[in-house]
Amino acid sequence: MQETIIKQIQQSIEVKSRLLSTPASLNQIEVAAKVVTEAYQAGHKTLLAGNGGSAADAQHIAGEFVSKFYFDRPGIASIALTTDTSIITAIGNDYGYDKLFERQVQAQGVQGDVFIGISTSGNSENIIKALAVCKEKGIFSIGLTGENGGKMGELCDICIKVPSNETPRIQESHILIGHIICCLVEEKLFGHLKPIAQ
Repeated sequence: MQETIIKQIQQSIEVKSRLLSTPASLNQIEVAAKVVTEAYQAGHKTLLAGNGGSAADAQHIAGEFVSKFYFDRPGIASIALTTDTSIITAIGNDYGYDKLFERQVQAQGVQGDVFIGISTSGNSENIIKALAVCKEKGIFSIGLTGENGGKMGELCDICIKVPSNETPRIQESHILIGHIICCLVEEKLFGHLKPIAQ
């Protein structure tokens, strides 16, 4: 068991090291944080979506925006499109699971909002359909994917590709990237409220 534990930790570190040594990815994370910050400064919101573990990541990131990340400050508007069971089951039953996020972006998204779609493969059909609505409505889209980006690579305004093809390693880096974006946005919007270190 110890051998497996060590191997898993080493593999996670290796993926993050590759991410750290990829300037294009670091630049994309910075641009994503700037876009989200500007959306909030203009009174808009973020919408997040994913399936399975990526649904959990979407909810996690939305929670950091609405509650807080590092320090106490006003909440900012963020909706994970994976949480309302009545909406999810209604759309799934009436239109199909592939329409799950498309329908919600159509109903709740407005021009100036930011959509963050999370998919390890980059090919989740319900995320792909949501991205098409983003284009129609003028909603900026940020994708978090694996190494090749899948279909999302061509459809997102920014697609941050984690340099791995292994789902667990990709997901671990997705939440790291989400945390970095939350940190940068919070600092930019509310840095003046940060407590002075004792």
